[in-house]
Amino acid sequence: MDTEILVFDGFDELDAIAPYEVFRIANRRGGAIDAALVTVAPADRVEARSGLRVEPDGTLSEPDFLLVPGGGWNDPDAPGVRREYDRGDIPESIAERFEAGGAVGSVCTGSLLLAAAGVLEGRPAATHHTAREDLRAMGVDVREERVVDAGVVLTAGGITSGFDLALHVVERECGPALAEAVAGELEYERSI
Repeated sequence: MDTEILVFDGFDELDAIAPYEVFRIANRRGGAIDAALVTVAPADRVEARSGLRVEPDGTLSEPDFLLVPGGGWNDPDAPGVRREYDRGDIPESIAERFEAGGAVGSVCTGSLLLAAAGVLEGRPAATHHTAREDLRAMGVDVREERVVDAGVVLTAGGITSGFDLALHVVERECGPALAEAVAGELEYERSI
């Protein structure tokens, strides 16, 4: 399963890097799952919320699973989800990918970008606790869970729940033994 994690200026580091690490470890352990960091438009470098600079692997293609991190929803004056929500390019790309048949997911406030893309309509979703009311105001059935699996749309709550979402995807795609092995290598206690 090819996974692309969509990065943009102001994304939260752990929202993207934790799932990336989970997927890459699963791949090294023989799982048919991999991950790349991508952007919507070509970029040499993306700067995350806390200053981490990332060189993307390329631009969004047609992955089996597209994962969208959060970061910056509550600060409209800084780069991040709020700015990308208002700009509209990322939600449009998410909608196109979803309509083409790919599964999508989000970590933290990345769910607001999924909502803007229309993929949360009629589906339950999780988000960071500070954005739950905003997501509800968009008509989304918000759940206070770490991971919500709605089939082709998966969402995770707060920042560290990206580990849980990624391990859930590994279990779903590659089996529980591999998910447990990856969690063990990370010394991460799964909460779901």
